Amino acid sequence: MADSLLVLNAGSSSIKFAVYRVGGSELSLKTKGQIENIGGQGRFHAGELSREIPAANHAEALAHLKGWLQEQDDLGDLLGVGHRVTHGGANFSKPVLIDDKVLTELRALNPLAPLHQPHNLSGIDAVRAANDLPSVACFDTAFHTTQPELVKRFALPERLYRQGVRRYGFHGLSYAYIAHYLARELPAVHGGKVLVAHLGNGASLCAMVNGRSLETSMGFSALDGLCMGTRCGRIDPGVLLYLMQSEGMDAQDLEDLLYRQSGLLGLSGVGSDMRQLLESPEPSADLAVNYFVHQLNREVGALAATMGGIDTLVFTGGIGENSRPVRARFAKQAKWLGITIDATANDNNASVISAPGSRVELRVIPTDEELMIAHQTLAILQDREPD
Repeated sequence: MADSLLVLNAGSSSIKFAVYRVGGSELSLKTKGQIENIGGQGRFHAGELSREIPAANHAEALAHLKGWLQEQDDLGDLLGVGHRVTHGGANFSKPVLIDDKVLTELRALNPLAPLHQPHNLSGIDAVRAANDLPSVACFDTAFHTTQPELVKRFALPERLYRQGVRRYGFHGLSYAYIAHYLARELPAVHGGKVLVAHLGNGASLCAMVNGRSLETSMGFSALDGLCMGTRCGRIDPGVLLYLMQSEGMDAQDLEDLLYRQSGLLGLSGVGSDMRQLLESPEPSADLAVNYFVHQLNREVGALAATMGGIDTLVFTGGIGENSRPVRARFAKQAKWLGITIDATANDNNASVISAPGSRVELRVIPTDEELMIAHQTLAILQDREPD
């Protein structure tokens, strides 16, 4: 019977999981699922199964998942667990086997990703407490470590750069998957100038050549760049000084404002879900959508300059893969790039949605961060270089 790998993506109140069968260095998906409403009345989903479970914390939720896995008679032995970890800082440029020293270093990065990192680590803690399976940390920042030093810097004193105040970039597991997919399926595209738009509740762009990150729209934190569901995106730091001086806001107030009250939610007053905004009759909802598209066009222009042009633009993420109106609005604004969209292909969610003769090819490629985590985890457990 084949062995298996477990992949976990732990959030504040949910855990997404996937189980893959292992055949040599190849992986095949067995099942995906999610545990929701951790801290309240939990709900467990796997395939067609959906049931309420006790889930006062991540440990209790994972104990239920462990019991469910043991009930499955076709999973074989579980080789290990791969964890999504948002921030690897300056020290972690590759996946790593987790031990006490690694965990201590990762906890020190919590202030750099306060919405994600502590919850990622809580999943690791729960797995390590429950069994002795090896755990591997796979980082959203690691893909961007190939960027030139010039790109990583802010115009701040050198001592701050040495302390780690630099541009890291995020969504790296998604970008790594797209690069991996292009290398295997579309090598001619992979070798060109590719701009990937990971658009979802969190959103960013990555300029890559030969599958390597040259620059990305996110920076020191996951706040920078594009407008997002509840995050503001790029903002004049003078606004923050004003809010501190004139509104009396402290660091906690600013964190709550910038991470949880801004973005599409703040602009619209309606919600943070792009689908809801596109269906809403409220003018503020349309304003939020147009702002999102405007910022996307602006950031695309900036990263096009970094690469000296674009051959292919890839849409991925929940909005990128599914929101036909957002892609259409963007293409209308981006005619300056020589982009022409095929309206019928876009409406049909085709894999190529640019019209013949478009200077930039537009592609829609579903991302698979869980599969990338599984590949990276298996490589570490087999003591070989990750793809």
